Amino acid sequence: MSIETPRDQLVIPAPQDAIRIVPLYVADEVVAAVPEVAAPPPTVLTYRGGPLLTAVQVFTLFWGSAWQAGQAQLAGQLNTFFDFVLTSPLIDQLKEYDRPPLSIGHGSRIGTATILAPRLRHSASDAAVRHMLQQEIATNPALPQPTPNTLYFVYLPPGVSVSQGGGRSCLTFCGYHDTINGQIFYAVMPFPGCAGCLGGLSVFEALTSTSSHELCEAITDPVPGTGWSDDVHGEIGDICAWKTKQIGAYTVQLEWSNAASSCI
Repeated sequence: MSIETPRDQLVIPAPQDAIRIVPLYVADEVVAAVPEVAAPPPTVLTYRGGPLLTAVQVFTLFWGSAWQAGQAQLAGQLNTFFDFVLTSPLIDQLKEYDRPPLSIGHGSRIGTATILAPRLRHSASDAAVRHMLQQEIATNPALPQPTPNTLYFVYLPPGVSVSQGGGRSCLTFCGYHDTINGQIFYAVMPFPGCAGCLGGLSVFEALTSTSSHELCEAITDPVPGTGWSDDVHGEIGDICAWKTKQIGAYTVQLEWSNAASSCI
């Protein structure tokens, strides 16, 4: 699983089994004294033999009644974002991570649903997300059955945090992706209700940035640690966290390129 960390906190590198997050935003002017240590090894993503999402099929789930009320417009904007980005140059640049016979191509958004039950209060655990997702797949005809390319994006409403791996959104991360038994691929995107998960962006821009981070990681490393990863620096998005660019009308995150040896 990959987790994206908020950027207003100084982040201590996590052990390899915890490199699963969108990290917190760290303001450029924040400088911390650190002891001298040996330079880390060069960043190189290596392929571990696992699956890739070669033609990703994104299904968005908006959990909570807020997505039918005050955040309905934002939900529509996020769906439109996926309609664009899944056939954009962001996906094209992932071609360098083809591993014959696996070839990464354009994807599509295959649907959306608003989920009202179970009712959310102030927090949800990753276990609760998994339970909801499995229940919806089993009982809700609006949801597609999982395939080797299906990726469920779960968006949480304002005021609801998510906990995972001993951490909590807006304190230690801004989003993550994982798998259930190597068969159901999903990403969890908490609402960016803190400076660390906004990174100086608007709510919508922050969500498109963190969503693109998790999208590219889920495509190239859907079963975390078995696809493309770096033992020290993490997945394709971790290495470039909170470095952004514009593609069309949208803010997306830069992603690591082995070919360019940089974030592009």
